[in-house]
Order: sequence, then structure tokens, then C-alpha cells
Amino acid sequence: MAYTVFATIPVKPEHFDDAQRAVAAIVPQTRAESGCKCFEPYRAADGSPEIHIFERWADRAAFDFHHAQSYTIDVFARYENWLRSAPVLVEVTELKD
Repeated sequence: MAYTVFATIPVKPEHFDDAQRAVAAIVPQTRAESGCKCFEPYRAADGSPEIHIFERWADRAAFDFHHAQSYTIDVFARYENWLRSAPVLVEVTELKD
């Protein structure tokens, strides 16, 4: 069963450009992971310093595999000083008729 997450990453305004570049830098590697079905980062349309990522993975194991990769670990390490608060991950499932 697919595993889908909406991530909201609340960034300090002075670090937003750095955080945006860091996330953008891992997009190609992330999308190349065999379990990645979708990895789409967005910025908040209202200009607030938040990054939103829509992620769909083959399963929870693929999501966990992504978070164990060195490039993902590196971004999280840099986030430590860049974030206003911890990222919020919301697991979602498709609506069924």
C-alpha cells in the first residue's frame, strides 16, 4: 500500500533561501529512489517562510529508506539551526467512494 505524507517545514525567515536550496538539491536523488512515487516541494503562496512537500512512497519502508540516505540526513542536520519548530508530517490516505 502506498504511503503518502504532507510535510510542512517552518523555516526561520533568514534561512529560508538556504533551506529552499537544500531541499531542491536532493530532489533528483530522491526521485531516483526506487520507492519514490512523488516528491514535490512547494513554497507557501502567501510568502510565509514554509516549505511544503507532497511525498508519495511505495510503502513506509521506502519512506524510511529515504530518511536513512546521507543526502537526507545532511539536510536534516542543517535544518537544526534553520527551523522555527519541528517539521510537521501528516500521513494521508486517498478518499474512497
